Formats: sequence, C-alpha cells, structure tokens
Amino acid sequence: MSVQVTDLSFQYNSETRFRFPDIDLPRGSHQLILGKSGKGKTTLLHLLAGITPPLAGHIIIGDTDITRLKKRKLDQHRGKNIGLIFQRSYFVKSLSVKENLLLAQKLAGKKEDLGRIAEVLNAMNMEHKLQAMPTTLSIGEQQRISIARAVINQPQLILADEPTSALDDENALKVARLLETTASSCQANLIVVTHDQRLKDHFKNIIQL
Repeated sequence: MSVQVTDLSFQYNSETRFRFPDIDLPRGSHQLILGKSGKGKTTLLHLLAGITPPLAGHIIIGDTDITRLKKRKLDQHRGKNIGLIFQRSYFVKSLSVKENLLLAQKLAGKKEDLGRIAEVLNAMNMEHKLQAMPTTLSIGEQQRISIARAVINQPQLILADEPTSALDDENALKVARLLETTASSCQANLIVVTHDQRLKDHFKNIIQL
C-alpha cells in the first residue's frame, strides 16, 4: 500500500518543534531518511508507526489516515500492517527465538504459523537459531532476528531505525541488502531512518532532514 505524509509536525516543548518533509511513496517503494543526531529521525519513525501522535499533519497508509484512529484501532492497524525494527533489538529474554516470533504472530491476531517462521528464518540464514535464546546471539544475529520479526506477518510497511549503526561495513551492507530484498519479497514499502552515510548508495529515494 502507498504511504503519504503531509504537513507533519511534532512538538516536545515550546523550544523543540519538528516540521517534517512531505513523503509520497507508491506501493513497494524504498525511502532512506538521513539526518544527524537531534534532527528528529526517531521521532519521525515513531510518528509513522503511530506510536507517537503528531502535533499536526496527516499520515496515510493505504487508504487509512492513522492520525485519526483511536488507540485500539491504531494498535490493530500497526500489528497488521507495520513491521518495526528498532535501533536496539528488544526481545522477551525468557523466550527463545521461535517463541518470540510466535508471540509476534499472536499479538498481530495471526494464527500460529511455524511454516512462515521457518521460511523467514531460512531467508535470513538463521534457521539454526530457532531454539536459541536472544541473549546468546551476537549483535548481527539479533539484528537479523529483529528483521525476521518485523516481516513475519508480511507487513505493508517496514520501518527501520538505525539498523546498521552498530555494524561494520561488511555487515552493514548485508543488512541493507537484506532489508531491501525482504521488503521487495513482501511488496512492502521500506523506510529507513539513519545517520549512516554508508547507506546512500543503496537507495534511490533519499530525504535529508
């Protein structure tokens, strides 16, 4: 589904206010949003995900203006349509990789689908970590499982916050390619917010905050 952002702004206090550029992405498009620290990158991602309400403006995903949804409908919409990849990988530490992915399906109102979990982990070359505990994974492995969790329910929009900031050049390239390939396989829109200038060569659509 398409993504349209118009006249979007957010205000933390009287001294800190962000006005964001308009975005118009047809289905299946990829967008890189670059900016230094303090430019509102993570704030923008949280607005797009419906985690934070804007001061003004509209965010239309498909034919739904998420800025007009009440909390319960917004949570349902997010779970069904949006995959989130945070800068740090967050898991339920007491659950295995398999159980964390099953939980993601359950929270989105999906039926348990072990076949889908196997399919996604195979695509990430992480099938051998199915029963592993998150704390035993390397940073790169945690990032791959985060991506797997973000796409497990075949979202229409994938949002990634600084997905390569903790990675060396080789692994940053792998993650960038993995994000693009995975988004393309779902025909999903991909929006990456980052300060990582290494990613500029991998995206045609670039916005500088």
